[in-house]
Amino acid sequence: MADLAYRYRQFLIAVVGAGVVMAMALLLTGLAHGFTTETSQTVGGVGADRWVLTVNSGGRPAAVGVFPQSDVARVGRAQGVTLSDPLAILPGEVLKVGSTNDTVVVMGVRIGGLGDPRVTTGRTLSGSDQVVVNSTLGVPVGGVVRMGNTPFHVVGQVTGRTFLGGSAVVYMPIRSAQILTLGGRPLVTAAVTKGVPASVPAGLEVLTNQQVETNTLEVLGPGISSINNSKILMWLIAAIIIAALLYVSALQRVRDFAVLKALGSSSSVLLGSLALQAVVVALGAAVFGIVISNFMGGVFQQTVDVPKSAYYSLPVIAVVVGLLSSLVALRQATGADPAAAFGG
Repeated sequence: MADLAYRYRQFLIAVVGAGVVMAMALLLTGLAHGFTTETSQTVGGVGADRWVLTVNSGGRPAAVGVFPQSDVARVGRAQGVTLSDPLAILPGEVLKVGSTNDTVVVMGVRIGGLGDPRVTTGRTLSGSDQVVVNSTLGVPVGGVVRMGNTPFHVVGQVTGRTFLGGSAVVYMPIRSAQILTLGGRPLVTAAVTKGVPASVPAGLEVLTNQQVETNTLEVLGPGISSINNSKILMWLIAAIIIAALLYVSALQRVRDFAVLKALGSSSSVLLGSLALQAVVVALGAAVFGIVISNFMGGVFQQTVDVPKSAYYSLPVIAVVVGLLSSLVALRQATGADPAAAFGG
């Protein structure tokens, strides 16, 4: 601990450097978890007990597996159903705001039905030329957007409604969505219900919200895996930063180690002191990382939702990183020759 105080500038640099890396690891954890959060919020925001999709859609409402809207009424007549509404979820649509193009997910809903969003600003849908948009698009209530050659008036905003990796959801009446993207044909991509249908027309299947979320996240699997791999790389970089500091510090303390061994200190005691230094530095970096991560979320456009478990596990991971980092200085501590304490 006295050495930590004596070389505080060196250790402070390591705390800051490793702390920034740990903050990025936290944010990457939140980024990966954000895919789950956005999917849960958007799917759950529909307010349905069950989703009815085509068997060819793979359980993914954004797969654009269409079926006749007349089947929605047939689902509504099934035993166990108290309400059945159509949805048309259409990903990858281009929304124009002035001269800017944004890629959005269109969700066509029945006005006043399941899926019609609760707005945070403005009012709900009431006409064919109206849309409700997610706030991340930055389009104010009263603004005008275009999809294709059709202008739409923004009457309301929602928050936390993105899909498929951060694409903002744009809600519009289902007939408008059909005219815009399905050639005006009375087709839907999902029927959503209150209650559990005992049977559905041939070619359709019934899924829970959880199944829809799981199947949707499978599309994002490669991206989530890449983020998690990058998070592991961040931990390795943090370990390297701390290890490099300890190694340089140990080289500077070879004579100190020799004196301590000449006074009877064992190699295990010397190694323990190095491990303690590494753990203190790693924990300091963890605390610094937690603090600054709260100010770095704006780095990503995608939803960043760091779970509480990540904050709880970070100190534990920091201790492991510190202990592993201390091993690089093992030879300097245990190999010190007591004779060097006397100029040998």
